Amino acid sequence: MQTLAGMAVEVLTTADGREKTALGRKHAAAWFAARAAGQPLPIGEASPPLRPSRPAKPDLLPPREVPRRRPGTPAGRIALLHAVGHIELNAVDLHWDIIARFTDHPMPLGFYDDWVKAADEEAKHFNLICDCLESMGSHYGALPAHAGMWRAAEDTVDDLLGRLAVVPMVLEARGLDVTPGMIDIFRKAGEAGPIAALETIYAEEVGHVAYGSKWFNWLCGRDGLDPKEVFHDLVRKYFHATLKPPFNEEKRAEAGLPPDFYWPLTEREEAEG
Repeated sequence: MQTLAGMAVEVLTTADGREKTALGRKHAAAWFAARAAGQPLPIGEASPPLRPSRPAKPDLLPPREVPRRRPGTPAGRIALLHAVGHIELNAVDLHWDIIARFTDHPMPLGFYDDWVKAADEEAKHFNLICDCLESMGSHYGALPAHAGMWRAAEDTVDDLLGRLAVVPMVLEARGLDVTPGMIDIFRKAGEAGPIAALETIYAEEVGHVAYGSKWFNWLCGRDGLDPKEVFHDLVRKYFHATLKPPFNEEKRAEAGLPPDFYWPLTEREEAEG
């Protein structure tokens, strides 16, 4: 019988984006079908790769070398969508990686339900963005992309609390801050496909941040730790930048992130200056 951890590694070691997401969606459906039947698949154990398999394109560049394009032009809007697609493909791998990487931490089945669901939704998001790019005469891989997106996973390879703090509670929460502005760019351009795709992403990313917050708080509660203090310590350790406002405080609150978690982390530069 397949294990969930083994299925996760299959996704992580599939290179092509469309194939990776199709396999991930198939495995997610199998997981939830078994759960609905009252016969959950075993979690198992696995050895996920340090870095997931990726297609030959896009070329991955250091962040400062990725060309900047103005979103007021069609080429700029394609570049913006390409960057979103790259983020979504990384998110697929991040969610399957958290499933495979930390099987030595006994967690309730609900933990796996949440991250399989998140991975499945990220796969849907990647394909929505790919469809948009292809309708605009481009495709994922046509432009260079950010090489640093997997750094958070590598830095937290042996720290589940650190992974939850940095990936859903910082990086994905940032998506809640910036996505409304992206939607406005496509609304001004009258491009319905990207608007619909980004609105779907925006609605569902709240849940992913909430999963991070829920399980971060659960682990802290189990171990008698102060979640806010631990969060601040872990973000300062693993996140190599300062959190920058403006924040989407309403959506962050909906996802279980109160302001006293993130506002103090905007002060690091002044404190260290």
